[in-house]
Amino acid sequence: MNPRPAPSPGRAAAPVPPPHGHPYAPPHGHPHPYAHGPARPPRNRPLALRLLAPAGTLAGVAAAFAYVGAVDPNEPGHYPVCPLLRFTGLYCPGCGGLRSAHAFVHGDLPTALGANALAVAGYGLFAVLIVLWLVRAVRGTPMRVDLSPAWWWGIGAVLALFTLVRNLPFGSALVP
Repeated sequence: MNPRPAPSPGRAAAPVPPPHGHPYAPPHGHPHPYAHGPARPPRNRPLALRLLAPAGTLAGVAAAFAYVGAVDPNEPGHYPVCPLLRFTGLYCPGCGGLRSAHAFVHGDLPTALGANALAVAGYGLFAVLIVLWLVRAVRGTPMRVDLSPAWWWGIGAVLALFTLVRNLPFGSALVP
């Protein structure tokens, strides 16, 4: 016996919440735990509060870049060695990232790309996202980056391919 009626042609069936007492059901009288939306619209919050998270994130990243720019990772003893490189001799996707950041801070883009091209692409992506986040915070629009699983698999594939190529003889240009 099928407890749910069949959906009409061309229409998807509406999701049915789990019955009361089911381990994944919300407590009786409470809203659904996966309901989205803030209790108070972001537009009503003061501008200083809306800018707190993106400005704090930007300040933290800027401080990290300032530190890496001041303390040269090319000199041994300042930063720990990558454990994967140390124990296996293989370069991970992040190997050369500190040297790349140091060169980027000093305006040497060719050296930054040579140390870790993927990291430089990440710096650009971060810049675009932080500007978008700040603009949305000023406008009072919530910032949400919802990536489908296909995007996450794609990002993982790019990281795996970058790691594989930089550890093969023909990928020596990607080695820091």
